[in-house]
Amino acid sequence: MTWRHAIFLANRELRRRTGRAVLTVLAVALAAALLTALLTIALTAETKVLDELAKGGPLSGIKVAAAKADPAQATQDDARPGEATILDQAAVDRIGTLPFIRAVVPVMVVRATIVVAEPKRDGKPLDAFVENVVGVDIQQVPTLPVSVLTGRLPAPGATNEVTVNEAFLERLGYSRNEAARFVGTQINVSTTRSVRVGNERRDVQRWTRATIVGVVAQDAGEGQILAPKELVEPARTWIVGNPGGGTRRLSDPAVATPFAGVFVVADSIENVGKVRAEISAIGYSTSAPENLIASVDRYLKVVEIVLTSVGLIALAVAALGISNASLAAVRERRREIGVLKAVGASDRDIRRVFLVESGALGLIGGVLGVVLGYLTAVVVSAFVNRYLVEQGFEAVPVALPITTMLAVTVGSTLLAIIAGILPAAKAARLPARAAMGSL
Repeated sequence: MTWRHAIFLANRELRRRTGRAVLTVLAVALAAALLTALLTIALTAETKVLDELAKGGPLSGIKVAAAKADPAQATQDDARPGEATILDQAAVDRIGTLPFIRAVVPVMVVRATIVVAEPKRDGKPLDAFVENVVGVDIQQVPTLPVSVLTGRLPAPGATNEVTVNEAFLERLGYSRNEAARFVGTQINVSTTRSVRVGNERRDVQRWTRATIVGVVAQDAGEGQILAPKELVEPARTWIVGNPGGGTRRLSDPAVATPFAGVFVVADSIENVGKVRAEISAIGYSTSAPENLIASVDRYLKVVEIVLTSVGLIALAVAALGISNASLAAVRERRREIGVLKAVGASDRDIRRVFLVESGALGLIGGVLGVVLGYLTAVVVSAFVNRYLVEQGFEAVPVALPITTMLAVTVGSTLLAIIAGILPAAKAARLPARAAMGSL
């Protein structure tokens, strides 16, 4: 019996038992689809994260702290390595000229009195409290460690929109799950400065009304409120200015150090250490999640292995289904096997027919599974990309390498052939007389 005859007999058998063949193919297709979808999602996520690390991003960011020494005794011109210096625009410009830097984002922080229009969960009004308001360039949020949990970010340049974190919600007795209800709440932000009137000094307040447009998790600065720099900078200018009494002393850190910190993004993960060393040489303290970054790739590999294992288990279950269907076919085709042996078919020929059938089921199921799995990954990625866009990040295109597609298809086929070895061997061992005993 030639391969051509074996393929003909296998094709005839699959057509004769269409229902069983379709169910078997579907089992393989679903398993292959699961494996393909998991691999596609894992590979896409890994590629995106590694790309972000390679080109610089929040994970390759460096936090530069403001000066803690007496700013009146330190200037940018006479700064020596290891000394604390003033963190102002000149410092930001100087850091920006260092090599291996992709972005430099100044962070402002002002202390303000907050009055919330929304009552607490129990209906009682919330007393005014003092909290930090963090100001950043909203357009540079994708480079900052900021994630939108609910709602959206303030519009770039907005002076009446802010976001808050979960700690802010807890003040009012709300949980993260109830954050959406809090979006749209009005708050009043008050900054205070001391003004000299004659021989007396009085506190004068400047009020700003803003709407909470989102809830975020942020590590750009210490504060429960994140706002555009266009809202925070005028507030700081108001605090620094002191009509009638001159400006506040330069020894006051709020005056001499306009920025509470700077978030510096290295152009690649490999250069984070170099950038930190350069900034430290100027005189600023830095911190970066280097240990975390070093573990990211390892964790991604672990996730990929786990997801692949889940898909392989599904394929193994489908292979057991193929094996069971083939064993049932052997019992049902005893007479056909006997006839083939009576006309001269060898044990090898019988095994070949059954293995061709199993391989065909695995191949068809594998091809369908790859297509279905890819489409599933595309649908999932659509929801993920919508979330990423809301967070201010770029959408991630779905990537399925041709090698992965071929690996899943070939793997499904080989697994189906392996599953058919036992039934094929059992069919081949049937004596012609025993096979035709029912005639």
